[in-house]
Amino acid sequence: MPPRQNKVNQKPIFRPTAKRLMDQVREVLRYHHYAKRTEEAYTHWIREFIFFHQKKHPKDMGKYEIEAYLSHLAVHRHVAASTQNQAFNALLFLYKQVLALAFADDMAPVRSKKSVRLPVVLSQREVTRLLSHMQGTTGLMARIMYGGGLRLMELLRLRVQDIDFDQGLLTVRSGKGDKDRTTLLPISVREKIHDHLQQVRLIFIDDFQQGHANVWLPGALAKKYPNAAKSWDWQYIFPSKKLSKDPQSGQIRRHHVNESGLQKAIRSAKKKADIHKKVTSHTFRHSFATHLLESGTNIRVVQKLLGHNDVKTTEIYTHVLQQNLSAVQSPLDQLKEG
Repeated sequence: MPPRQNKVNQKPIFRPTAKRLMDQVREVLRYHHYAKRTEEAYTHWIREFIFFHQKKHPKDMGKYEIEAYLSHLAVHRHVAASTQNQAFNALLFLYKQVLALAFADDMAPVRSKKSVRLPVVLSQREVTRLLSHMQGTTGLMARIMYGGGLRLMELLRLRVQDIDFDQGLLTVRSGKGDKDRTTLLPISVREKIHDHLQQVRLIFIDDFQQGHANVWLPGALAKKYPNAAKSWDWQYIFPSKKLSKDPQSGQIRRHHVNESGLQKAIRSAKKKADIHKKVTSHTFRHSFATHLLESGTNIRVVQKLLGHNDVKTTEIYTHVLQQNLSAVQSPLDQLKEG
């Protein structure tokens, strides 16, 4: 009988060697090159599932226990639909990929309600005010995010080779859904990026001379190109100031900067700009999409730049367009009150 296949990547199911269950989960996740954040999320939900059922081993549980836990998340924890789906996917991975056990196709837990939330969008004037209070490296990062519609981690994971100055494009690799895409490199930041890279290269040269030139690469690439981790092309555009020890491999590397620095700078700029909306790093992406649509850019083009699989995901931005609202007169203003 042939080995069972993973429908996602068509690899035979990997048999972990670790003794403890959670170590097995991490081993299989890393074998399939899942992102670190996915690993953290999946192990969290699997651990919660086990504790919910008084530390009963998952191999001794099945459909009833899974439905009970997922229903608990919806009914008592009131988690969002996306959160419940993530927990479901974590348990699906546990049973199919780690334990190699059957997972019922007719799961019917109480479903979380899928709320429709309009994205927070800044006007172009508000973006200008916000960016006026962001300078230096975090200011450059914010301008790239808004100018290309990048997610936070997509920005932090940019490598030197991802910038095409001649074409004016940025390549986003392994974005959400593990997809690559191309987006815009604004003209107004190209010189600033060029100057920034000159400073980053000095750090790289020093690391190289000290024998510390080393950057994380996806598993397959690291094996195929063993010297790539020490090459300039693969270095992060926004590297950390300090070298650090990779928790998985134990190697000393220069990782990309932590997201907290940019998030703190955005909060500070929001306060100084006196903007009374909830502004996060993702607000730049929402504003990028909305402003393109307001300027008449075809929604299919915006979809491609954002990396959305379905244009319906992009269509949510049509609900917050400001293009024609200013021309509409409120019925109150039409009253002839004395």
